[in-house]
Amino acid sequence: MKSTTLAPAHPLTDGRTAAAPLVQALRGERPGRTPVWFMRQAGRSLPEYRAVRRGTGMLEACLRPDLASEITLQPVRRHGVDGAVFFSDIVVPLRLAGVGVDIVAGVGPVMDQPYRTPEDVARLTARTLDDDALAPIREAVALTVAELGSTPLLGFGGAPFTLAAYLVEGRPSRDHLAARTLMHADPATWDALVAWTADLTGAFLRAQVEAGASAVQLFDSWAGSLSLADYTARVAPSSARALASVAGSGVPAIHFGTGTAHLLPALRAVLVEAGVTDHAVGIDYRTPLDEAAAVLPGVPLQGNIDPALLAAPWDVLEAHVRDVVARGRTAPGHVVNLGHGVPPETDPTVLTRVVELVHSL
Repeated sequence: MKSTTLAPAHPLTDGRTAAAPLVQALRGERPGRTPVWFMRQAGRSLPEYRAVRRGTGMLEACLRPDLASEITLQPVRRHGVDGAVFFSDIVVPLRLAGVGVDIVAGVGPVMDQPYRTPEDVARLTARTLDDDALAPIREAVALTVAELGSTPLLGFGGAPFTLAAYLVEGRPSRDHLAARTLMHADPATWDALVAWTADLTGAFLRAQVEAGASAVQLFDSWAGSLSLADYTARVAPSSARALASVAGSGVPAIHFGTGTAHLLPALRAVLVEAGVTDHAVGIDYRTPLDEAAAVLPGVPLQGNIDPALLAAPWDVLEAHVRDVVARGRTAPGHVVNLGHGVPPETDPTVLTRVVELVHSL
């Protein structure tokens, strides 16, 4: 695995973001204000996003450096969040490796075919992600970091299981039955598939870090569908393999999954196994932060405002945010976020008020 070394001009190296509240919290410190950002903050909830994306496909927007950078910056300008999250999609590395994938409106990522047989997977994993193919990613990150100043940029990638599940199913699935079946019916083929997706995500994360990201987040959207035994045996090693791509860089990492209350210690173990010294575990909206802190002693946490409450009356949302911040004090460091992504129909002024409220606390 190629090691990641930060250049002297990297924002963490030259001091621009080293003391940022977000970075401090991910390192288990308590900065002067509690940092906050939102998953999917750059997206459909913003009218400026809809305007700039008009007539441009999702994956095309991700691979246009000027457009990806502009979209990444929009919520920082509007909301005053403590971190920008790089505008991209977890399937971008698949596209860059030559896989036929598109994002279909109202559906999500759709593959050119399901990859379920040993022959399918062998043909798939013969593809490589050429380093030159990541040039648009590096350019977009560099453009963004140049504008952000002391605000950190978070890179991100899809966890190997989530990518593999999309490939096996061919499209989004409720239960990921085909993926879980392959895991047990043909473990060797499954292991080859998740090792390959781990290397794609690892290269994607490394490119973002080398170009200036000050933290990364690994999203395992569908890990909650797995038992602890299956996750530990058939998924955790590949997730650690992906995160190892940025180990040793000094860049903090966050590991997040939905429906993962039964997996929280295992998610943390992945970060440790990967060798990522500074790390946090993202908590979804189902698990109160003080309960998460009890099973993850000494671990910084991220989360976990319920996205459903963004449309509730302000007094209801305010009480919930205050409760989240209070429970987050039981962890050594806390980054406020949602327990999943911003719903597209969210009123952006509500997000701005939440940021102001968190900062006031």
